Amino acid sequence: MIYHIKLWRYSFYTHVFFSPIVIVSGLFQFNRWLMKNKPKIHRILGYIYVISVLLISAPSALVMAFYANGGRIAQISFVTLTLCWILFTWIALKKGKKGNYTSHVKWMLRSYALTLSAVTLRFYAYLFDVFNVNLPPRETYILVSYLSWIPNLLFVQLLIRFKYVEYLLADRTKT
Repeated sequence: MIYHIKLWRYSFYTHVFFSPIVIVSGLFQFNRWLMKNKPKIHRILGYIYVISVLLISAPSALVMAFYANGGRIAQISFVTLTLCWILFTWIALKKGKKGNYTSHVKWMLRSYALTLSAVTLRFYAYLFDVFNVNLPPRETYILVSYLSWIPNLLFVQLLIRFKYVEYLLADRTKT
């Protein structure tokens, strides 16, 4: 129903094209060995992630969010997700530039949790199909729109609570 809207279509293709770059560059940010032994590579991949999110993927996602299926309730979910993604990534960048690595990693974990919301959304959609969840399509999409990112953030908060950040930064020389 929205494919005919050029702005949405351009945003969709931009978002899809850059998604692998964002996912892969972000994934390597949490490799303890890379952080400790190859800080320059860590920084380069970090900048690729941040630039891709802040200048390309998140703005295109925001355009798509305004046209999301499921009506206003789903649109609110996706707009909130995207604005948080931008904010968390920006905060992570600022904390890293200031040398506050513990806070930097916490915010980057939150940002990456939101990056993975696209994967999580498809996972829940698959589970709903496999388990034959009997909800109308609109209600299913609304539910999945929130399940795609809120549990991800809750999981990250548990990682932070149980000292995963400290594990990542253990024995790290200051860069």
